[in-house]
Amino acid sequence: MDPGATTVSISAELSEFRRREEAERQARVAEYDRHADDRDRWRAKNGAYYRAIERLAKFVVPEGQSVLEIGCGTGDLLAALKPARGQGVGLDISPRTIALARKKHPDLEWLVDDAERLDAPALRGRTFDYVVISDVVGMLHDVWAAFRALRRVCHPRTRVLVTYYNFVWEPLLDLGEKIGQKMPIAQQNWLGMQDLENLLRLNHFDIVRKGTAQLLPVEIPGISEVANKLLAQAPGLRHLALTHFFVARLAHGGGPIPEREYSCSVIVPCKNERGNVDDIVARTPEMGKGTELIFVDGNSDDGTVAAIEKHLAAGTRPNMRLIHQGDGKGKGDAVRKGFAAATGDVLFILDADLTVPPEDLPKFYAAIAEGCAEFVNGSRLVYPMEGEAMRFLNSLGNKAFGLALSGILEQRLKDTLCGTKVLFRRDYERIAANRAFFGDFDPFGDFDLLFGAAKQNLHIVELPIRYRARTYGETKISRFRHGAILAGMTLHAFRKFKLAY
Repeated sequence: MDPGATTVSISAELSEFRRREEAERQARVAEYDRHADDRDRWRAKNGAYYRAIERLAKFVVPEGQSVLEIGCGTGDLLAALKPARGQGVGLDISPRTIALARKKHPDLEWLVDDAERLDAPALRGRTFDYVVISDVVGMLHDVWAAFRALRRVCHPRTRVLVTYYNFVWEPLLDLGEKIGQKMPIAQQNWLGMQDLENLLRLNHFDIVRKGTAQLLPVEIPGISEVANKLLAQAPGLRHLALTHFFVARLAHGGGPIPEREYSCSVIVPCKNERGNVDDIVARTPEMGKGTELIFVDGNSDDGTVAAIEKHLAAGTRPNMRLIHQGDGKGKGDAVRKGFAAATGDVLFILDADLTVPPEDLPKFYAAIAEGCAEFVNGSRLVYPMEGEAMRFLNSLGNKAFGLALSGILEQRLKDTLCGTKVLFRRDYERIAANRAFFGDFDPFGDFDLLFGAAKQNLHIVELPIRYRARTYGETKISRFRHGAILAGMTLHAFRKFKLAY
C-alpha cells in the first residue's frame, strides 16, 4: 500500500471541507452586500423599532466612551451613541455597507471584518469600553466562534451589549417579510435567551444584567409607550417582548481563561459508513495532550472495515485503532466497548455519519478543559439545519423529549439525542459502576449517559452545533419504533428520578 496516496487523499478531504466553509462564508457576504443599499430605507420604514433599540443602547452606553459596534450596518446606531473622538469603530462583513457608513458618518472609523474572526489589522491590540452587538447573532454562522473572538477586544471593565429578537416572534417577522414590511434576510438562528446566555458563559462572559423590551414595535399614540415601558417588563408579558438583551463582562476579572490539558479519545461507532471513513480520519482534530481515534465497527458489510484498515496499514494517524463489536448490537453497546478500550482523560462520541462536523470537537474540549462543564451534550436544535438533515417528525420528537427530560433531570436539555457527547473518563467509570440503578435499558447509549451523568450530579452543558445532511449511507433511526422506545425510557427516568425520594 502506498502511504503517499493516502496522504494525498486526506489532504483532499480537508481541503474540500475548508473550501465548502469558505464558499458558505462568501455567500453570506454576498447576501449582506445585496441588501446594503436598502438598509436605510428599511430602517426608516421600521423607525419605531430602531428608535427603541437606540434608546436601549444609549441607556447602557454613556457618551464619550470607546465603542465598537459589531454588525454596524450603515452606522446610525454607533453615531447616536456619541463615542469619544477617535474612539468609535464600526465593523460589518459587507464592504458595500461599510462604504455607505463612511459616507454618512465620516468622523467615525469603519472596518470590513467578520464578527466570527475579528482579525482586521486595525483591531489588533485594541480594546473598547463598550461593545455593541445588535440584532447580529441570528445571522452568524457560528455564534460560539463570534463570542470567543469577542474576548480579544475586551478589557476587564468592558461591557458588552447584545440584543436579539425573541424567537416567539419568528412567525410574525416571517410574515412581515412576505408582505413587504420587513427587510428580507437569510434564514436566522432563532436563539432563546437561555441559548445566548449559555454561549456567553461557554466563552467566559458573566451576565451583568438581562432583560426584555418592545412589546409593540410600532408607533400608536397613547398605547406604544405604555406597552413598551410598562407591559414589556410585566411578569408573563415580558416573555412576549420582541427584544431580548444582555449586558455582559469578561469573567475571571478579565484574566486568561483557566485551562488544563487532557488527553482525548474519540470513539466512532460505525456500521456501513465506508464513504465517511476518509473524512473522519482526515478531519478529526488533535486536541489537548493528544487524541486517539477509535472506530468500533458493528459488523459492516459495505467495506467499512477495509477502509479503516487501509489507514491503519498506512499509518495515516499515529494513534488510531479498530475494535470489532462482535455479537453486541446497537450504538450503545458500541460506545461502551469504545469507552472501555479508551485511554484518554476525556471521552468523545463522534457519529460516523458526519452530520456533526469533527471540526466542532475542539469546542466540546474547551468546555471541559476550561471548567465550564463536566458533561457536554451537543444540541442540533439551535442553528438552521442543512437540507433534510432532520425530518420534521424527528425534530418535533427530539424537542418533546428534551422538554420532558429537562424537567425530570432538572438540568436544561434541548436535544437529548444528539450523538456527540463528551465527558471525563473518570466520570464515565462512575456512571458505569452505578449502571445497575437504571438497568441495561438503552440501545442508543444517549440516555444511559445522560441519566447516569444526572444521577452523579455532573454539570451538564449543551453546546449548539450545525447539523449537516448525511452524504453517505442511510439513517439507522426508525421514527415510530424508536420513538416508542424513547417514550418508554422517559417514563423510566421519571420513575427513577421523581419517585425515588
